[in-house]
Amino acid sequence: MAEAVWDNLPKIGFGFARLDLGDGPELAAVAGSGIYPLRAIVDDAGAVADLLPGWDAVCDRVERWLAGGATAAAAVTPRADQVLAPLAAPQIFQAAANYRKHVIDLMVASPRPEHANASPAERRVFATALMDQRAASGTPTVFAGQVSSLNGAFGAVEIPPITEEADWELELAVVLGRDGYLVPRESAWDHVAGYTIANDITMRDRIYPTGDSSRGADWLACKGAPTFLPLGPIVVPARYVPDPSALTITLRLNGETMQNEAVCDMIFDIPRLIEHTSACAQLRAGDVLLTGSPAGNGAHHGRYLRPGDVMTGSITGLGTQRTPVVASTRGLR
Repeated sequence: MAEAVWDNLPKIGFGFARLDLGDGPELAAVAGSGIYPLRAIVDDAGAVADLLPGWDAVCDRVERWLAGGATAAAAVTPRADQVLAPLAAPQIFQAAANYRKHVIDLMVASPRPEHANASPAERRVFATALMDQRAASGTPTVFAGQVSSLNGAFGAVEIPPITEEADWELELAVVLGRDGYLVPRESAWDHVAGYTIANDITMRDRIYPTGDSSRGADWLACKGAPTFLPLGPIVVPARYVPDPSALTITLRLNGETMQNEAVCDMIFDIPRLIEHTSACAQLRAGDVLLTGSPAGNGAHHGRYLRPGDVMTGSITGLGTQRTPVVASTRGLR
């Protein structure tokens, strides 16, 4: 069982965690000084989504409660298996190919089938031109993720026997605070309640399962497995993250740094992603929008996940995930 790693917390404010201490899911405030169940001040709230209708008022109340020192007797130390994904999201939306350096590196290291015989230099020229074209077109790519893939921030990632190229993709995830459809980018920030961490595990050898990239990537085939989306450990209210583009995404594999890139390398920023996604689907309060992963994935390093590995992922001030990797036995007899 992975240890819960309660570091890299907000320097100001707090985050919401979702715990099960034996009596069912409940919320806790996680601050630099400890972890405090909110049952005393938030009635019948088992998930962050329950708080969204009165989000600002609830955050104000928790702030005052923490500042007032009324928390010492309430502090807890949950085991890793008692820390749940902070959201049971109604919908998950995932931005693809949204970090310039990441996509170029991937297309060199893990080329489309039609570029398998091209040299690395030729692949890089093609990928760079394609990213220039994408940025100029102003059209993000966003697909629907699987709620059944959600996993806690300290839960084991289970690698199924159908892949030899399971890969990590640590991402900044946006928690949407209200419903929305056809949201203009000018008002997109009004729909952001907070931020958390997601690791979008991907089976690289199943992105194009037929070997024909002209049909497009098969996101369900390569990303939809159980446990493939560790989320959390906390949701930090947006008021404590004034500039998400200034955050840094870091993933270590068995202690070795693999990803360490700034969020500002995004091709399409958060307002543009919300604008685009809300033009394609009805957004719901509590939805999670993954914003893409930066450079440094396993395909770039030539090293994929194996049972026995441990991933440690963090984003500035949003906490730390620690997820062991095991072989899945689901469905096997």
